[in-house]
Amino acid sequence: MNDRQIKQLTSEESAKSVNRSCPTVWTALLALSVGLTVSSCTPKSPDIATPKAGEPTPTAPVAGGEKGISLSGAGASFPAPLYQRWFADYNKANPGTQISYQSVGSGAGVEQFLAGTVEFGATDAPLKPEERAKFKTKYTAEPIQIPMTGGSVVFAYNLDGVKDLKLSRATYCGIVGGTIKKWNDPAISKANAGAKLPDQAIQFVHRSDGSGTTYQFTNHLKAACPTWTAGVNKSVSWPVGTGAKGNEGIAAQIQQTPNSIGYTEYSYGKQIGLSMASIENKAGKIITPSPAAGAAAFSGEKVPADLALLVPDSANPAAYPISGLTWLLLYPQSKDAAKQTALKAVVEWSLSTGKATATELGYVPLEDELVTKVKAELAKVK
Repeated sequence: MNDRQIKQLTSEESAKSVNRSCPTVWTALLALSVGLTVSSCTPKSPDIATPKAGEPTPTAPVAGGEKGISLSGAGASFPAPLYQRWFADYNKANPGTQISYQSVGSGAGVEQFLAGTVEFGATDAPLKPEERAKFKTKYTAEPIQIPMTGGSVVFAYNLDGVKDLKLSRATYCGIVGGTIKKWNDPAISKANAGAKLPDQAIQFVHRSDGSGTTYQFTNHLKAACPTWTAGVNKSVSWPVGTGAKGNEGIAAQIQQTPNSIGYTEYSYGKQIGLSMASIENKAGKIITPSPAAGAAAFSGEKVPADLALLVPDSANPAAYPISGLTWLLLYPQSKDAAKQTALKAVVEWSLSTGKATATELGYVPLEDELVTKVKAELAKVK
């Protein structure tokens, strides 16, 4: 992404508000913290039957027997606010196509995709080789994996009287590793001169479910923290902290818990007004999270043939260091050609008309060059 595009993201972000459509989405998203799932503003279509080995993905009937197309998807909570808006806006412009999306986490999304119970899956972590092999064995074809947008994983916090928390690498590595236990630790105080840091225990909040956000977060920790030993995965054994389900649950838990800090996707913190820490990047710069800083993490990076671009720790001095892409998982063929055609139309609309909404909500739209590669991959869907 070039400097002009990054500046455009910054200006667009400050110029727009976020609650024009689907006003109850955020109330519903926060409800996930108590175990609920979220569909879009339109009703959720029923699950579809698991296909037999070698058969194309079956599809669900249109709700209520009405004429039209009903598509169902499930997976990552990282892009859920954007998907909810995209699908609701697309339905307004195209009433014959109804799309429901369940924000159940990347782990569950991949499972449902492999089982064939949805028309599409969503994940913040590229498919593993064993997952690809399982898909190929069942469907005798390769899965289609396409990036849709980018975003940043932030340290959101609830600390009375501290508005601009700054965290060095050593500090945030120590917090997640459990070696820095109190807010008035000298390492935190040093980077936050004048801040009234309480003599209180740090309440770290992490994901309790299988999560692509956790994958992106731990992928960065492995690169940035010499003492990180819990590995890189959608679920890890955390050295410290309390678990919550979904980005929605993390945001709600932090909002409700004094002296807490946890990791969540940028748009969740932005939408409900959580404070977000500025953190040190690889170049030693303290960076405030923003769509422009997130976009800088992908600048100049080479996209692999499978579109599974990972940037665990960008060397760009302007980059916010914990940034990643999120992907849709599609079936290469289906018994219902009309549904496949509709799904392709939704994806193409999202990557073009939907770009402005991505910026508005705090995500990073894909560069034109990457969009061209996505469309080439999308053409494989029959």
